[in-house]
Amino acid sequence: MEEHTNNEKKKHEDHHEEKEHVDHHEEKEHADHHEEKEHADHHEEKKQVDHHEEKKHEDHHKEKKPITKKNNWKIASFVMGLILIISLGFNTAGLSSISGDAVAENAIEFINTELLQGQTPATLEDVTTENGLIKAMINVQGQATPIYISNDGELLFLQAVPLGETTPKQSPPAQEQPKPQDVPKSDIPIVETFIMSHCPYGTQIEKGILPVANLLGDAIDFNIKFVYYAMHPTQGEVEEQLNQYCIQEEQNDKFLTYLECFLEKGDGEGCLESTEIDITALTECTIKTDEEFSITANLEDESLWLNGRFPLFNIHKTENELYGVKGSPALVINGQTVQSGRDSVSLLNAICNAFNVAPEECNTEFEAVAPGPGFGWDSTGASNNAAACGG
Repeated sequence: MEEHTNNEKKKHEDHHEEKEHVDHHEEKEHADHHEEKEHADHHEEKKQVDHHEEKKHEDHHKEKKPITKKNNWKIASFVMGLILIISLGFNTAGLSSISGDAVAENAIEFINTELLQGQTPATLEDVTTENGLIKAMINVQGQATPIYISNDGELLFLQAVPLGETTPKQSPPAQEQPKPQDVPKSDIPIVETFIMSHCPYGTQIEKGILPVANLLGDAIDFNIKFVYYAMHPTQGEVEEQLNQYCIQEEQNDKFLTYLECFLEKGDGEGCLESTEIDITALTECTIKTDEEFSITANLEDESLWLNGRFPLFNIHKTENELYGVKGSPALVINGQTVQSGRDSVSLLNAICNAFNVAPEECNTEFEAVAPGPGFGWDSTGASNNAAACGG
């Protein structure tokens, strides 16, 4: 059964790769046409600067190591304005003759596909040159934002800092903790966190709430549940969520340890081994659950996909409909949807506010710093509850 699923998944991914190839080919034809129009105007200027730019690019590669697409935990930092250098990973053969517009269009495609991942796509507004780099003005959710791209199209700078300007060093401001939202109280609060396993904002709230779940233990009824559709199927999201569901259901004593491991690098296979998950029991559970909720069938039949884009994942469909869950993440405490920061302090306060009598553990002091979106425990980010996948 597992081999059959893997084969079918490969067919599904091949179909998408073929579509992406066609889109890329059409985009290149457009760029080539635009290049012919501009080539005559810029030929003389380009002859004067090519030698200088080539040497500058060579020196730049000796001095800087680009952050590659493997650093997935930094993806969501784009929309928060953090300083990043990202290797775009394009095939740069012959790029010395490609126009700035074509390079900028490639960067926009990368941003929408790899960074925003299902959010409102960015659009290209203007392309110029500045300080030997291609400067592109893009529109992200109504905000004009400059990005910079190396002339060979290999490096994307999401923010540039002029070296001649200095700013006084300041300690980051303490995050103001909002008053916990009123929720129904109980002796053992029921805490349901709805996520997509590869959504950077879902992993963000998981990294914030996991220390709280470990602290409170059996004092709360804690569950990770899944949004009714998957936005990252090519990253193995459907299979990972199926595994996590079964581990939580049948090997619950190992679930939080497994989740802590998975949130570091997204290495589900490695975490199954390191946390000593019973693979035989896991396989039996995933087969049974797959048949019950048509997980593989929904993945393979694109006619069933939500809006023609995302496969359905209906294990927790009833709860999604009950609470009006639209995207990842969503937090529900004692049957009520709660708006909370994604740092451990905010989440502890929100949960402890739902006790009839709060236990002593509710007085625990966590560091009031929110984890960053995506994978990795070392990153930090804004503790807002606005950014989400879908919705």
